Amino acid sequence: MNRCYSKLRNFFRKVRLVHISSSSSSVAAAAAAAASLSSSPSSPKFSSAAMDDLQKTLTTRLCIIGSGPAAHTAAIYAARAELKPILLEGWMANGIAPGGQLTTTSEVENFPGFPEGIGGLELTDLFRQQSARFGTEIITETVNSVDFSANPFKVSSDTKTVLADAVVVATGAVAKRLDFPGAGEGNGGFWNRGISACAVCDGAAPIFRNKPLAVIGGGDSAMEEATFLTKYGSKVHIIHRRDTFRASKIMQKRVMENPKIEVLWNSVVVEAYGDGEKGVLGGLKVKNVVTGKVTALKVSGLFFAIGHEPATKFLGGQLDLDSDGYVVTKPGTTQTSVRGVFAAGDVQDKKYRQAVTAAGTGCMAALDAEHYLQEICVQQGKSD
Repeated sequence: MNRCYSKLRNFFRKVRLVHISSSSSSVAAAAAAAASLSSSPSSPKFSSAAMDDLQKTLTTRLCIIGSGPAAHTAAIYAARAELKPILLEGWMANGIAPGGQLTTTSEVENFPGFPEGIGGLELTDLFRQQSARFGTEIITETVNSVDFSANPFKVSSDTKTVLADAVVVATGAVAKRLDFPGAGEGNGGFWNRGISACAVCDGAAPIFRNKPLAVIGGGDSAMEEATFLTKYGSKVHIIHRRDTFRASKIMQKRVMENPKIEVLWNSVVVEAYGDGEKGVLGGLKVKNVVTGKVTALKVSGLFFAIGHEPATKFLGGQLDLDSDGYVVTKPGTTQTSVRGVFAAGDVQDKKYRQAVTAAGTGCMAALDAEHYLQEICVQQGKSD
C-alpha cells in the first residue's frame, strides 16, 4: 500500500494533476496504477482478489480522521503518549490530496519555524514524516462512514474498519470556489498564480503588494478580507452579484468608509486572463448582471470569500453540528456531543481557519483524548 501511494504521489507531481510530493522514480508504474484509480476519486481500487485480501479490521485506542496540521499534530502527541494512533488521511477526499488545503498553497510564510517560508506541499510532507516517525499508522483511504452509537467506535473506509476507543475528527473545511474560465489550475488557469481563497494566508505575498486586487463575496468574510488586503494592495475591488451586502452593518460601514475599497454591485466575474507571458493573473472580465455589459478589470489578485464547506457529511448526523455544518465542541475543549469523540482544526473552527490554529486544536484534541482514555481505564479497573 505504501509503495503504491509513493508511486502515485510521484506520478501526480510529474503530470501536474495533483500537488503531492514523493521520492519514487517509477513514473511508468505510477501511471499504470493511476489509470486503475480513474473509476473512483475516494481511494485506490484493486482487483476483487486483492480487495478480499485487504478487507481488514484494525483496533486502536485512538483513531484520527484527517491529514492536515490538526490531524498530524494530534497524531504526533498521541503517538508520543504511546497511544499507537491510526490515522486515515483520505484519498482525494473532497477533491483535495492528502495534506488538506495546504497542498494547494504554493508558499506558506506564517507558520512558525520557517523564516524563509515553505511550500504548502513540503510542509504537509513534513507533518506526515513526523507523525510516522513516532509510530502513527497512516492509512491512505477516505473514511466513508462512522458509527459512534457504541464503544468501541467504528470508522470505515473502502477496505478497512477501525475499532477505536476514542476518535479525533480533523477533516477540515474546503473553501468554496467559483468556476469560470481561468479560475482553475493547470494550463490557462491562475489558481495559486494570482487567485486564492485566503487573503490572510496569501495577501502579503510580493505578487500582490501595491497592486490592484479583487474580492468576490458579500458577507462578513468578504468585508474582512477586503479590509485586510488594503494593507498590501493599491486598491481593492469588491465584486458582488447583488445590490446589497449580507454582511453585518458594522462591517459594511468599515468597507464603505475605506478610500482604498471600491464596490462593483450587481456584478459577476466571467473570466480571468493573464498578464502577458508572465503566467500570472492580469485581470478579470466582469459582467453587470443588470445591463449585461462586460468590462475588463485589471487586477493582480483575486480572492474568493464566499464561504467554506466543512467536511462533515460522512458523519451521518451522529455529532451535533451548527447551522453551517461545523462540528460543535464544548467551549474550551475539543469534546463533541459524543463522549470520546473529539474535533480539531477547521472542521470545528469557522473563525480563524489557519494552519497554526488548526495545529493548536490538534494538540488539544490529543490531550483531551488521552485524558478520556485514562478515565475509562480507571473506570474499567474499578468495575473489574
